[in-house]
Parts: sequence; structure tokens; C-alpha cells
Amino acid sequence: MTFDDSSLPPVSPEEAASLTAVVAGSVLLPGDAGYDEERAVFNLNHELVPAVIVVAQGVADVLAAVAFAADRHRPVLVKTTGHQMVGTAHGAVVIATHRMNDVVIDAVGQTARVGAGAIWSEVVAEAAKVGLAPLNGSNPTVGVSGYTLGGGLSPTLGRSHGYAADHVHSLEVVTADGELRQVDAESEPELFWALRGGKGNFAVVTALEFALFPVARLYGGGIYFPGERMADVLRAWAAWHPGTPETMISSFAVLRLPPLPELPEPLRGVFSVTLRFAYNGTAEDGERLIAPLRAVAPAILDTVRDMPYSEVASIHNEPTDPLPYYERGIMLREFPEQAQDKLIELVGPESDTTMWITELRALGGAWDREPAVPNAVATRGLPYSLLGVEVGPLSQEPRLKKSVAALLDGMAPWQSDRRLVNNLAPEEAADAAAIYGPERYERLAAVKKTYDPTNMFRINHNVVPAT
Repeated sequence: MTFDDSSLPPVSPEEAASLTAVVAGSVLLPGDAGYDEERAVFNLNHELVPAVIVVAQGVADVLAAVAFAADRHRPVLVKTTGHQMVGTAHGAVVIATHRMNDVVIDAVGQTARVGAGAIWSEVVAEAAKVGLAPLNGSNPTVGVSGYTLGGGLSPTLGRSHGYAADHVHSLEVVTADGELRQVDAESEPELFWALRGGKGNFAVVTALEFALFPVARLYGGGIYFPGERMADVLRAWAAWHPGTPETMISSFAVLRLPPLPELPEPLRGVFSVTLRFAYNGTAEDGERLIAPLRAVAPAILDTVRDMPYSEVASIHNEPTDPLPYYERGIMLREFPEQAQDKLIELVGPESDTTMWITELRALGGAWDREPAVPNAVATRGLPYSLLGVEVGPLSQEPRLKKSVAALLDGMAPWQSDRRLVNNLAPEEAADAAAIYGPERYERLAAVKKTYDPTNMFRINHNVVPAT
């Protein structure tokens, strides 16, 4: 099923007026005040040019936007902050959800119910007030809904609890037929399975409810070493992490950071390697556990400390303001000595790479276990996630892509076909069958045929309706 969305005509002022009449939020056409602000996304190298934007105030606005799109055979794209986008949304109806950011914490039931536009910083802050924590991502500005629908790989609690998608209790969604549905394991089990891991292929999520965990603090942070010591640090970490408890999450990263004033002075414009830690245990045990790694080499900077959970974004310390970049990730089946040698060759001190960030996350633990209610997450049993990030303007896109490709192609001997949907580049949108594996993809395609037979939700890493 192919579509030429570039041939779709503009939305006329009369059509927009009919939509405005039934929407409490804003309806914006190209050229309207606010249109450029609402189409902006986190990656400055990506541009959306939708036919119309509906800035939804609530569920009724989402229902109206989906009905409008269905009547005119237009695709729908949902946007919160836009960390991951596919395509330009030409001819599409974009539903901006950032106003729908209610966060309601049930301290007794240890759950959160959040609107489609909530971001992780908002949920972490509210949950922390009652000593609870979600399975949040590393960047506090990422939207909760898109992250969770893509699986959700929490670098703070995931190894002991699994994917964020594993702990979703229910979702409120609007499907392509304009129906508002409450979806859980009992009401619509196949849709519930597909939504949790199938990303945005099946419906517009207007709210979701998920479990929280009684975690008020962590022992975490990063130890930064001179880049010239990459081999020593990488080999020590690779030998160390498999023996750690599931309450310890760690990752390794190679950083070639620009001389930006917002960066800590010791890292500004410096080539370094870092180990990140999040340990859900006592500070004393955490310090004992990571002591062998602290001894590998003199540190440039050591930020590992006992911290309230509300400060966990400082562990990865990722950018929170939009910037121009290109990123792509793969999963590794294993990371033997030969793979370690290859990574050192590709991004180590003797390489000529300009890669801004090369990150290797160690998984395992609960990430490998099927949840009580199975879902569509495709990456269980894969022990490593490798991500390459290059930063530069769109005029440098060929160089950025070539740089990331050199890293991932070089690590291909250890790569799995299955990939983490949240770490895919836009041009990988046609790879969904390989990403999910044939059996899982066939089941997803059957769910797609039931709930979105015309492929309204296609501006994504698309699951095509079964034929």
C-alpha cells in the first residue's frame, strides 16, 4: 500500500473554518500566526509542512481532527515535542498534543495517568513528591506517549523492571474510525498488545496509565575519563557489568563534544569517554560496586553521587534545547573482544571520526523477560543497544549520515536485525518487517488491518495493513 501524499491539495480556508467551529484548541494553516511554532520539532534538521495543525485542548479536539482527516483521506501525525519524526507530513493533519499534559499520580495504587502531551520531566517531578518513580527515559524533554509506545528503554530502572511498555495498565485512544476506546488487556487484547511496542501505527493515544515504583533516590552519575584511555575503560567496563546486580544499570559512551558554554568546563571541546551508572541500592554498596572502574584511570570529572530521583536527568545530561543532528541505532547480539577492538578502531583516539556521541548501553535482566501481559516489543534477549549521534546543520547531512553509517556498518558482524524502534532514523521507515521480525510483524499487520485499514497513521516506521 503506497501513497503519494505530496499530491494532496492544501486545506482550504473554508475547510479550516469548519474544523475551527468544532475545536476548542487552535486550527492553523500555513502562514497563520503560530503555525511555524507548532510545526517545529526537536531536531532542527527535520521539517514538518502539514496541511493543517490542530493544537488539541482535549479528547474532543482529537476526535474532531481524526474525523476531519478521515473525511478527506489525509494522513494523521501526532506530535508532542518531536524528538523522532519520519517524513515531512506534507498534506497531513498534525495533532499537536502538548496542551494535553495532565499528570495525575495515585500514590496508594502507585500509578500515573498522563495526557498525550506530557513529557518525562513533568511525570518524574510529580511522582517524586510521593516517593515514586516511572520508567522514564534519559532525556527529560521526551514525550511520555511516543517513548512508551516504542517500548521505552529506561536507563535508571529498566534492568530490574523491564520496558516502560511492560507496565502500561491501559490506554485511551482514538482509532482511525473516529472511535474513542479504552484499551487494556481485557477490553481489546490485540490492540493492547500492538500499541505497546508498535509505536504510533494504530491510533492517537490521548491518555495512558502505567505503574510507578517506590524509588525516591538513586546512586548515579557519570565518570568521565580522557579519550586516550578508551581501550582501558571499555575493556574494564565490558568485563565488569555482566556480574552486576539487576539494580545496577550502566552504559559506556565516547564523547567528542563541541566547546559550548552550557557544558561543564572540563568537558568543553574535549574528547572523552564516560561510564554512566544508575544504582537502585545504598550509596555505600554503589560506591563499592563501581570502585574497580574508578581505579581504571584518572577521571576528568566524576559526578556519581547519591541523588533524589527527581535529579536523574543529570546522569546522562542530554541536551534539552533543540539542535540539528542525525542519529541511528542498532542492537548487538554480543560484544566479544573482537567487537571491542572494532569499536576502538572506529571511534577511538586513532580514528578520524567526528562522531558527537557513541553510546553503548548494557541491557539484560528484566529487559529480557516477557511481561505478565505480553506486548510487541521486539528487542528482548539482545544484550546491547548501540547509538551513534552526529551534530551539524542540514547542509552537512551527507557527512553526518556517512559518519554514523561508518560506525554501525563497522559493528555489523555483531548486529541483530531486530532494532529498538525509538532509535531509528527517518530513512529506516520501510524496514518495519525486519525491525520486528516476521512473526511479530505479521501479527502487527493483522491488527493494523482491523483498526487502521486505510493506513491513516502512516507517517512513521510503518506497519502496513495485512492484505
